[in-house]
Amino acid sequence: MKILVAVKRVIDYNVQIRVKEDGSGVITDNVKMSTNPPDDNAIEEAVKIKEAGKATEVVAISVGEEKAQETVRKALAVGADRGILVKADGVIEPLAVSKILQKVVEKEKPDLVFMGKQAIDDDCNQTGQMLAALLNWPQATFASKIEVKDKSLEVTREIDEGLETIEVNVPAIVTCDLRLNEPRYASLPNIMKAKKKPIEQITASDLGVDTKPRIEQIKVEEPPKRKAGIKVATVEELVQKLKNEAKVI
Repeated sequence: MKILVAVKRVIDYNVQIRVKEDGSGVITDNVKMSTNPPDDNAIEEAVKIKEAGKATEVVAISVGEEKAQETVRKALAVGADRGILVKADGVIEPLAVSKILQKVVEKEKPDLVFMGKQAIDDDCNQTGQMLAALLNWPQATFASKIEVKDKSLEVTREIDEGLETIEVNVPAIVTCDLRLNEPRYASLPNIMKAKKKPIEQITASDLGVDTKPRIEQIKVEEPPKRKAGIKVATVEELVQKLKNEAKVI
């Protein structure tokens, strides 16, 4: 079994996001970047499945600028066998990423494609679903538990009402939830070994995919500042304010 894992380079979740003065986007110069957190869960699960003897190869892929190679290297340090970087500049929308992944899947012929449930930068939550549609593969989104069977997967999903368990045939697309596992830290020896693992570099144009954005971004602005709260002296006063001012009871 071969598992392809898509990983995305995003602004680190600990960084305070700042909007550019002209409102054209957010500041990324000299800002710490890292792997999208749910993608860390995806690569961890793929490596665990390989360590359990249920997969023979884990391939990490990222789509983006040259610096996205660092994200692939991290996946290699965690345990992926080789990497692929599809170079594309500018904003790459989920549809374009899905089309790129479709071409790579047709070439690599993996049995499973793992990725995070959504990216923390655009928060789109679309790529996995679009890729499943393009490939006509079954999908299991928001996975919090995965059990590999003979020719299928039993996946427990996070849904609004709680948990849902489904079974999908392989090949399949799986998008991973943060509660799926606890991603490991890459050890120094594995980081050094990762530098020797191969990363194939291709461009989106080599795959014949048009990455031109279909959505025009008009303006980016910070959310309004939250107003300071107020203190009340008694429970009765709180109830009165909730009833008469907030009108929530």
